[in-house]
Amino acid sequence: MYPLNLSALVIVLLMLSTSVRAAGDDVSTLITEQGFEEAVDSVRGAIINRGYSVDYNGHIGEMLDRTAKDVGATKRIFKGAEIFSFCSAVMSRDVLEHDASDIAYCPYVIFVYEEASADEGVKIGFRHLPSGGARDQVNDMLTAIIESAADGF
Repeated sequence: MYPLNLSALVIVLLMLSTSVRAAGDDVSTLITEQGFEEAVDSVRGAIINRGYSVDYNGHIGEMLDRTAKDVGATKRIFKGAEIFSFCSAVMSRDVLEHDASDIAYCPYVIFVYEEASADEGVKIGFRHLPSGGARDQVNDMLTAIIESAADGF
């Protein structure tokens, strides 16, 4: 029997409490202690610091708030929600040379949101490409970006 290492147990429990699977097994989400705007800036910075350009910054939360009356909605979903799309010419070429149908995963998207009805913190995440081959490098890169952003890059 192994001796109980309380420090290791606490670290594992903390890691489990800050990593969330949402929307299905293909989505990774981390919870950050940053405020929403700070998390948005951290995601943008984590993408740019790796040499990528943000192609599109979608303000999903604002759009939902703006159109709620038009669609008869009464429930507010997010305090804030944004997506960032970007691409890596090198990685994308490598992935697409292996399987041209992987164009379905371009561009890469990272999301940031804070739910309106919950006080669970700000969540940062992405949807995984199917594992295997050249796609794994993209999943690794996206994982590194959300981990960096969740830590305040």
